[in-house]
Amino acid sequence: MAPTTSVKLTNRAPKKPIKKLPSTIELPRDATVEDAKLQIARQSGISDFNRIGLFDPTTKKILKNRAALVLQEAGVAEAGELVVKDLGPQIAWRTVFVIEYFGPILFHVLFPLVRPYIYHIPPYVYKSEAETPLTQVQWLLFALFQIHFLKREYETVFVHKFSANTMPAFNIFRNSAFYWMLAGVLCAFDIYAPGSLSARDELVPLDYFGLGLFTVCEICNWIVHQHLASLRKPGGTEKGIPNCIGSSLVTCPNYMFEVLAWVGVILISRSWAVVAFIATGVVYMRSWSRGKEKALRKEFGDKYKKKQFTMLPGLI
Repeated sequence: MAPTTSVKLTNRAPKKPIKKLPSTIELPRDATVEDAKLQIARQSGISDFNRIGLFDPTTKKILKNRAALVLQEAGVAEAGELVVKDLGPQIAWRTVFVIEYFGPILFHVLFPLVRPYIYHIPPYVYKSEAETPLTQVQWLLFALFQIHFLKREYETVFVHKFSANTMPAFNIFRNSAFYWMLAGVLCAFDIYAPGSLSARDELVPLDYFGLGLFTVCEICNWIVHQHLASLRKPGGTEKGIPNCIGSSLVTCPNYMFEVLAWVGVILISRSWAVVAFIATGVVYMRSWSRGKEKALRKEFGDKYKKKQFTMLPGLI
């Protein structure tokens, strides 16, 4: 039997403690963070080990890397202690993304179907206008939204590899609101309105340029996602240095191509709602991309070529 080390367990949330948390556990030297969670959950009578959050006793930071050797974490090794918290009901990251991206797909199908009823109110006061068919440009935008989010659904199920198993289940409402309300309800409401700037039948050169930009950037985004997935083994949590199209310019070329693809949609739609959606997305992606740059510099040091811009050359 492999030698083990006794590790003290402390409740992080004394007001809502894990009732059956043992005072100590015996861990082999090669035990991972996930192994420790499994053992604590089993001994505490918790069915889903993903509910167990492990924290460094010194820094109080959560141990995110489930494949890391728990006894080699500096704070844990020094104090011989793990701080434990019940994170509450969990939901798989893959499930979260599938639900998030379903919202825009759903609403961009629903709005054209119920169009006569939605727009028969001020300022769309004429029922005859609301009953007119969608224009060529509106149908084109319908197709672009469906292509983008169906692509995202496919990547979620078959391409992406997640470093974390789950997230708190309640967060699904917060995360989904961004896509369901902005990309779904808001964009659909403006684009399919009878009097919107998208209600055009003739495509002009600006529309063709936008369509070309969208197509090229969606393909490039697909290539980057395939490359990023190849950097991580199935079930692994390791990081790799991106070396693909756009990676010489920014830390996160997938974010760069994502934004540029939506610029193409903006050029076609002339929609303030699409601008609001992607501008909000840029705020989130800016933070994520800077975090990824910091993580790559920390993990790979001089092996990684530092980037001045993390997602948009010359801007962010």
